Amino acid sequence: MPPSLTTQLLLLAEPLRSAGLISWIQAGRADSASFLTHDIQVVAGTDTLQGPPGLVLWAPAPATPLASLQREVTLLRERWQPAPLLLVLGEGHGLAAADLLSLTSEGLLEAPDANQLLAALNTLLGGGRVVELQPGLGQPFQPERQSGATTLGQALLLSGLQQLDIASSGCRLLLSRRDIHPLARLMLEGRLREMALARRFLLWIWGPLSLAWSEPLGTEARGPGSPRPSAPGPGSGSLTLQQRNASGVWLAVRARLGSAIEAGLANRSGQLLALEGLNGDRRIDLLIALLGQLDALRQQLADELARTPTPGDAAALLQQRWQALQPRLREQALLSMASPYVQLPLEGRLQPVASSLVEASDLSLDDPELPDPQAMLATLVLARPLLVDGQLLPPDEPRAVLHLERLVANWLLRNAELLAADVLACCGDWPELRRYLLRPELLATRNLERLRNQLNAQQRWLNWFSRPIALYESRRQLLCLEGGSIATRNLLEPRDQELRRLGWLQQVVTLSLEARDALGPQLRQLIKGAGDLLVVLLTQVVGRAIGLVGRGILQGMGRSLGRS
Repeated sequence: MPPSLTTQLLLLAEPLRSAGLISWIQAGRADSASFLTHDIQVVAGTDTLQGPPGLVLWAPAPATPLASLQREVTLLRERWQPAPLLLVLGEGHGLAAADLLSLTSEGLLEAPDANQLLAALNTLLGGGRVVELQPGLGQPFQPERQSGATTLGQALLLSGLQQLDIASSGCRLLLSRRDIHPLARLMLEGRLREMALARRFLLWIWGPLSLAWSEPLGTEARGPGSPRPSAPGPGSGSLTLQQRNASGVWLAVRARLGSAIEAGLANRSGQLLALEGLNGDRRIDLLIALLGQLDALRQQLADELARTPTPGDAAALLQQRWQALQPRLREQALLSMASPYVQLPLEGRLQPVASSLVEASDLSLDDPELPDPQAMLATLVLARPLLVDGQLLPPDEPRAVLHLERLVANWLLRNAELLAADVLACCGDWPELRRYLLRPELLATRNLERLRNQLNAQQRWLNWFSRPIALYESRRQLLCLEGGSIATRNLLEPRDQELRRLGWLQQVVTLSLEARDALGPQLRQLIKGAGDLLVVLLTQVVGRAIGLVGRGILQGMGRSLGRS
């Protein structure tokens, strides 16, 4: 709507709250330097409303239940459609972020200030969507603990998880100090990796995984039996879509990922990453280059579909072109990260760094843990709905945008891992390249080779054991950017086709899991029966026998005393 036209804003709130919101909007109209660029007429209540409103602002009372919010949001949208609905919540509402994201309003503000409110009004009147969540105001998610009697396995699992969480929190508290010694930092990071492995070992022994209700920061180790709504990712307090089409969604995702990359890339994934071998600037350059290449590729695919419209085969064509252009995309990202103009000495001769890295890298290699890109591409290019937690959501829905962000972040980090591994391999034969691309600790050949050997050993373990287990549990691990660090999340999806293509050693792993699931209950029942039988023997047979012997001894002693 042009700014010169007056837009009616229907305000539904308590009198005191309504007066405060009206004062903010009127101050924004009077201040030429404010964020408000539309001429808005505020109407408090439906009595003085003249025609349909252009925007509905609802500020519910504090402590309104979630069910009431969902019902009122649905009724307001149905009554005042197509006017967008802006929901403004105050402090103390007592709702978790995952619950707030399930609301279907076009705008959602949590304890906003005047500038945030005016900016949200501009975005909604321009046809966009906005979500502003303040960290710490809602209730944190409290997983439900299992009811009933606690078995020995459950008690050991929960006790072990609690101890690991306490120790992990202490290590992270020490790592947050700025004056920590580099050697102490390395020891603490190694300790965190050890505790992550210990956690997985506990879950593997004392499952089911649904008992893992306590999780360390930035990690997620739940099985398919215990999914829960995903909380927003990094920077998720602010989500603004200027347009509600594919371009608007991509711009929002790209801006959020760019901010997350700049915020920091600490490794809290519980595994060793080749990306850690690069120095901080090269790490950021590589991810930013991949993000820029993805932007160019998305625009290229959209232009190709616009020139050759094939509505029936659009998704299949997108996937084919995506797979064909992946090597070229990685090549351009590698060139951008290393700079095509830099030359370094190699055996007495200057060699271009970027072209040498491209020639030594296998750019056609894909990570088997990357999910099928069809859903991500269909949303980014064709603005098709996205399946999230069993629900088909529009692409501009906040939960769909956050899920799409996780998919894109996983693609970025896994491709960066592939390229970083190739860079480490090239640096092994090119000492001068280490000063330019790697961390100072990896200048020594021993440290570099030790890191490469650890990465290779970890990859073999993942391929032979961890991946078959994940396939059998229909679990896919996503690398995400959360809270200034690289973390992991589990995505539950069927992986039967990948399971059938496993080798014989990997199939042995899955068969052992199946045997454990099949024989575990019978073995536990057998042990329980043996324990009950032992109790009967000790109490009924041995106990009675001991009682009879004792009684006989007492009687014998009584006779002896009587004779004397």
